[in-house]
Amino acid sequence: MDSLQSVKQRFGIIGNNLGLNRSLEKSLRVSNTDISVLVIGESGVGKESIPKIIHQYSHRKHNKYIAVNCGAIPEGTIDSELFGHEKGAFTGASQTRAGYFEVADGGTIFLDEVGELPLQTQVRLLRVLESGDFIKVGSSKVQKTNVRIVAATNVNITDAIEKGKFREDLYYRLSTVEIALPPLRERKEDIVLLFRKFASDFAQKYHMPPIQLDEHAKALMTDYLWGGNIRQLRNVAEQISVLEKERQINAARIRPYLPDRKSQLPALINRKEGKSDFSSEREILYKVLFDMKGDLNDLKKLTLDLIKNDSESQVNEKNQSLIEKIYGKESLSDENSSIDQVSLDSDAPKVPSTNTDDKYTYAETIEEEEPLSLHEKELEMITQALIRSKGKRKFAAKELGISERTLYRKIKQFDLNDIDSK
Repeated sequence: MDSLQSVKQRFGIIGNNLGLNRSLEKSLRVSNTDISVLVIGESGVGKESIPKIIHQYSHRKHNKYIAVNCGAIPEGTIDSELFGHEKGAFTGASQTRAGYFEVADGGTIFLDEVGELPLQTQVRLLRVLESGDFIKVGSSKVQKTNVRIVAATNVNITDAIEKGKFREDLYYRLSTVEIALPPLRERKEDIVLLFRKFASDFAQKYHMPPIQLDEHAKALMTDYLWGGNIRQLRNVAEQISVLEKERQINAARIRPYLPDRKSQLPALINRKEGKSDFSSEREILYKVLFDMKGDLNDLKKLTLDLIKNDSESQVNEKNQSLIEKIYGKESLSDENSSIDQVSLDSDAPKVPSTNTDDKYTYAETIEEEEPLSLHEKELEMITQALIRSKGKRKFAAKELGISERTLYRKIKQFDLNDIDSK
């Protein structure tokens, strides 16, 4: 078997990172077997090199090698692409077609972005892994295939399993051996080497001298996070090679080609702003509550005046003003208004009558009394108005500042017909 250095040269792999070397060594060890391999790593780390190495150093190297990007094939056609279809199996199937598993019989299939496979396709793939059997779309005939499967994904398979997007049994079938490629930010010693290689390639491609970095530029490149990994580094090298006239590049010249590193970090919540927003919402809530309390206090005073003074004109004026404040002027003039859906009560204390002249005596500790509910206070106001008007709804409604129709509904709601008839 070739040495690790010869493997790197053959497949154009640059770097001496320990994690990278371990991944390459593991690939060489499993190449002569038929076990399934799952390559994991972030997007742009070069996962496509591993299945090529495994295939070229296996006994299948003289047979087909097919790379399939599972994320690029529409869900409706992925089964047909992988397993083939019979003529007339679906609209547009004008002839029988062989799928990748049939074409690559005896060879290797690389399933890139395997985490994007639909669940139905995952079931078919699991069957191939377990027994080598597959059925074409639109057929009932079971066919055999002898294919080595190497899969790769940048998706967190564990999370996908928990969300029900990936079958757990398929994961264990695919990951008999798992090879993880480190991201570029963990290969700092390889960043300058890779840039130099890319700059040399683009200089040859575009017929120009290669880019040279000074020490400050190298330090900037090494400290950068490289969220897009090797793919992003290659793009930056190509941009600089084409756009810069000077071939000696310092940190100031290279910085515009590197996006803000803060954008690659998790967003932090501004605690001060969050606190300010919360305080603002709390202040609004307090204001609403204080306004409600003021309205209830006004209603309480009005009720006391109504019971104490027994002055119809004075009460009507205050009553009308307060009800307009609570319900609005339009609701009072509308005979079909649903004012009965809103309570007219306050938290004024209930004090029983102490004489036969319909006069009421109040305790000196009124504010310490247990307040009535809004429902009870509304009932009390209507009852007293009916008593004073001797059951005449027209006068009682006028005193309360509501329509006779609304008063009728209230009498029926509170079952006050006995008072009404007195």
